[in-house]
Amino acid sequence: MPIFERSSEKAVSKAIVAEFVQDIDDALETEVVVVGGGPSGLMAAYDLARNGLKTVIIEKNNYLGGGFWMGGFLMNSVTIRAPAQKILDELDIRYKEYEPGLFTTPGPLACSKLIAAACDAGAKVLNMVMFDDVVLREGDRVAGVVVNWSPVSYLPRPVACVDPISIEASAVIDGTGHDATVARKLGERGLLDVPGCGAMWVEESEDAVVEKTGFVHPGLIVVGMSVSATYGLPRMGPTFGSMLLSGRKGAELARKSLEKAD
Repeated sequence: MPIFERSSEKAVSKAIVAEFVQDIDDALETEVVVVGGGPSGLMAAYDLARNGLKTVIIEKNNYLGGGFWMGGFLMNSVTIRAPAQKILDELDIRYKEYEPGLFTTPGPLACSKLIAAACDAGAKVLNMVMFDDVVLREGDRVAGVVVNWSPVSYLPRPVACVDPISIEASAVIDGTGHDATVARKLGERGLLDVPGCGAMWVEESEDAVVEKTGFVHPGLIVVGMSVSATYGLPRMGPTFGSMLLSGRKGAELARKSLEKAD
């Protein structure tokens, strides 16, 4: 007796295509688009979606999590400084206290739990989709993003003329890490100055990232290391508490701005 139900290659392929077309069609107009599926972007998406906001994450890689998977120096234990361990408690992520106020947790565990939380809350994910440009409306307000397939960037120039598409959004969150890709695009257009991250200084950097998280241009919020790059703040290496708290603050600011607009 066969173990599995009968099906066909055609049915499997049609199921994949049908579901993807439905997902991307639904994503083309959203309340918030989060660019970058690292810890700050995932945290923001989790909070937004669980508060009922339509949220889409675009991620240029075929995986989510960014540096949250592997911690520092390819050793996949990540550190979290108090009080950010409260988010680990909230997401039921186990951890241990290495010294007072400094906690460690397995990167793959923490990352997978955060991904699951964002998806379970209702956030939609488009992998292998890269940010290409911003959509600007009246007064240079950011009103969405222009995207393309990530593999297009690796094509030889003579065959790389693949036109992108756009995703309209009421708010855009730049969670692209050190690259600050969305903020830098505004810099290219003369709308923002993005100096890049400063040198390492853990004690100063995490506080500064959370404090500076917010709108840097109408319609655009920066979170996580995009905050460091946008303001020239010190970097903090493989400690991730500020990524989580910054993502949460960015989500709250986006939610309040949308409520005010209504």
